Amino acid sequence: MAHTTPNATIFIIDDDPDIVCAAQLLLRRYLGSVHTLTDPAGLSTLLAHAQPDVVLLDMNFTPGRIDGSEGLMLLDQLQQLNNPPVVIAMTAYADVPLAVAALKRGATDFITKPWNNEHLTSSIQAALARCHVAHEKVKAVTGDNSGLIGYSNAMQNLRNMIASIAPTHANVMILGENGVGKELVARAIHDASERADNTFLSIDMGALPESTLESELFGHRKGSFTGAQTERAGRFQSARGGTLFLDEIGNMSLNAQARLLTVLEKREVTPLGSDRSVAIDVRVISATNLDEAKLYTPDIFRSDLLFRLNTIVVRVPPLRERREDIALLLGHYLRHYQQQYQRTPRSVSSSALSRLEQYPWPGNVRELRQACERAIILGTNPEYVFQDFGISLTEMNAAAGISIGVKVRTDNLLLESLERDAIVMALSNAQGNISQASKALGISRPALYRKIDKYGI
Repeated sequence: MAHTTPNATIFIIDDDPDIVCAAQLLLRRYLGSVHTLTDPAGLSTLLAHAQPDVVLLDMNFTPGRIDGSEGLMLLDQLQQLNNPPVVIAMTAYADVPLAVAALKRGATDFITKPWNNEHLTSSIQAALARCHVAHEKVKAVTGDNSGLIGYSNAMQNLRNMIASIAPTHANVMILGENGVGKELVARAIHDASERADNTFLSIDMGALPESTLESELFGHRKGSFTGAQTERAGRFQSARGGTLFLDEIGNMSLNAQARLLTVLEKREVTPLGSDRSVAIDVRVISATNLDEAKLYTPDIFRSDLLFRLNTIVVRVPPLRERREDIALLLGHYLRHYQQQYQRTPRSVSSSALSRLEQYPWPGNVRELRQACERAIILGTNPEYVFQDFGISLTEMNAAAGISIGVKVRTDNLLLESLERDAIVMALSNAQGNISQASKALGISRPALYRKIDKYGI
């Protein structure tokens, strides 16, 4: 490898520690970050705090196995990432059919062990050269620039839908709970459309006062009302040729909905104080967190407006329905805030990751992002522990439907979970001091040591 690439990250995944060590020693001179993994079961955890540009992937991990099926399964997992890395497959067996299978499933090269150092470094240099092109291609199709992160089936289906509807001119309604990223989906649709080079304009419809709605949306002429000292173009005119995103449209009054319907039907606006209509050329994307059934309630939403807006309906899944994406999202936001606050990178402890994946995240991705920022600011342990993310036992229990002090389930698993939480919190408050933690818990030091061992803390 003729030059160093300090910003590049590589994963070396092989069950042989000697192979991993040899590759690491060779490549760390050229690459900014080299991560190693001898047990493929730890891939999700590793992805939680590092995003690879290149993966050097062994194809067999079980002793005596040579069919490469384990490596192909990992290769499929890597290809499903939001930004798939460039994968170089490797094996101790020069198996042409396996090499062909790996290349068909997304690998860009195939090398045999023991490798020639010059050949390996050249292959990785070529892989790094492909990274930029590969990532840009993914961004163009999936809207990754907008932060749609995850490789779950739900996210894959969402991306596929975006890719299908973006090139059209159809109006789109996005449904989903607060915090799921409805505006990110709207931006992704815009970025992948023919209007991408023009304006994307977002409006919180629920925040527009009824008295100024027409002026804000349709514009006004000078002197059309008290305080109108200059002429002003409305949002529909400002977004000409682009996309107008009407967020929280379910919060509009019925009167405001009627005025919006007229504009959408005629495809023209009449600024306040003017007697001349102006044609509009915008794609309308709307969004609401209302339950879909409520949109069909006449007292809440006009059916004629609904049918103008929901030519295509996109339903954004809540985070609890794509838990397999939580590790990736944690890694993404932790890296973001580590860089923003100039903090030393740390990994998430396995117990914390397990509990974060179990937590239902009622505030969805927005809540997770804020929890990561909190962990970066307040966390003091060598690894991020569950308490760093600011989710209290009360929130955990409330999210799980457990009412403390009213009715508590008495099964052993719940009691053990509560006891473990209390121990972890006591140790955190005591900054690891066993004597202080045992006093706080009201138990002896030997008893605390036994419980630490029991729960693997």
